Amino acid sequence: MSRGHVWVLGATGQIGRATVRALAADGWEVTAASRGGGRDATWDAGVRAVALDRDEEGTLGRALGDGCDVLVDMVAFDGAHARQVTGLAGRIGSAVVVSSGAVYEDTRGRSFDTQAEPDGFPRYPVPLPETCGTVAPGDATYGTRKVLMERETLAAGEALPVTLLRAGAVHGPYCRTPRELYFVKRLLDGRRRRVLAYGGESRFHPLHVSNAAELIRLAAGKPGSRVLNAADPEAPTVAEIASAIDGVLGRETETVLVDGPAPEGHVGETPWSGAHPVVYDMTAAGERLGYRPVTGYAESLPETVEWIADELAGRDWREAFPKMLKNYGEGLFDYAAEDAWLTAYDRGRR
Repeated sequence: MSRGHVWVLGATGQIGRATVRALAADGWEVTAASRGGGRDATWDAGVRAVALDRDEEGTLGRALGDGCDVLVDMVAFDGAHARQVTGLAGRIGSAVVVSSGAVYEDTRGRSFDTQAEPDGFPRYPVPLPETCGTVAPGDATYGTRKVLMERETLAAGEALPVTLLRAGAVHGPYCRTPRELYFVKRLLDGRRRRVLAYGGESRFHPLHVSNAAELIRLAAGKPGSRVLNAADPEAPTVAEIASAIDGVLGRETETVLVDGPAPEGHVGETPWSGAHPVVYDMTAAGERLGYRPVTGYAESLPETVEWIADELAGRDWREAFPKMLKNYGEGLFDYAAEDAWLTAYDRGRR
């Protein structure tokens, strides 16, 4: 017997693929909506895939028809998307919406948005609870747009119970910005030394797609209005991540640790680097949903590394992962700058 009908928006994205799979296995009738209308080869044959561009006015409402028991929204980024969902409250039993930890700010008003500024790295409590303050809502940045989306979605109140999931650093196959690329490519290129800023102790709490899917599955079965962190059971340091990737590829790498920020340019900076740790408190998810992670970071890593290596095969990294280039720039793999700094570092040790 079906548990009900659930729509998944953004179904062919990184989290969406795993979520459709988890919901179908849990007995839901699933409609998987994406712009291309594609389907994942691992999905159950009963999953219905439809093409849908939610930014075309009225498209979502027309597609939903009589409605659904649960709407899972992977691609809600601003107030307009929130109003689109809440405007359908009469046809949606409940919703689960993916937000981001980028909404948080510390007691001095620092957030992910301020990290490029001097002393701009936020110093969050460890672990970081959902009660921590957030940036002001608005249209200026990713974080401010996500806060605006959260507030307008929650404003539906009892008319539409909504679970908001503030995701950590998402990882796993099909990611457009896989942070693990930073180490995987270096190893595939034969690099045997690496530089890590902040003593290699930076921590940016990851979230594997299967753990995200589990949170969504649980929230779908327990409708309610709440805001919850979404993260893996552990938050490894960047040095631990590097070592784990070495292990997956069977390589050994010498690590040069630098106290403080990048000593020159982008040398030693990684997609996880930060002056202070970002570690999410997962207590509420356990208490409210009964959440138990289905995988850990190291356990899930081999599949991710294999997928990244396959994507890189025969292709320039900028072609394989253009959004990584957009987010981090050419400095991500500036080997000449690294080698020049390492040469000077070696001379200084004599």
